[in-house]
Amino acid sequence: MKKPAIGFGLHLTLDGYGGSPEQLANLDTVYQFLEHCPDLIHMTKIMPPYVFKYHGKVPEDWGVSGFVLIAESHISIHTFPERGYLSLDIFSCKDFDYQQAIDYVTELFGITRHEHNLLDRGLEFPKNRRAVELFMRQERDQMRG
Repeated sequence: MKKPAIGFGLHLTLDGYGGSPEQLANLDTVYQFLEHCPDLIHMTKIMPPYVFKYHGKVPEDWGVSGFVLIAESHISIHTFPERGYLSLDIFSCKDFDYQQAIDYVTELFGITRHEHNLLDRGLEFPKNRRAVELFMRQERDQMRG
């Protein structure tokens, strides 16, 4: 018995290390990533990317942040050029090829190593209520013997 899709969606988080300080500081590169990534993973942009430079209280904590809203949710990125670091979030109610996104961000920003997590969000949010109800009934019937 195939388990139906019961969660709201997939959330990829990625921490990238050893990146190119020049690329991590470049507003155009961050914009390019946010402009192209939705198409790459077959998502629907509903606004142009929003990208800005910021300066933190600690001098080396400056960088570039940006996000793009997609019909399926959002993509956000924060860079710390002096630390060679970036953090990325992609959240979508639609399945996507997260490895393509990882490959793209690591190549574009020269990331040498990374950690990533995949979270199933909204596990009690059934995408197909009838399929979930049927699945749950069948599971209960099997348990009763």
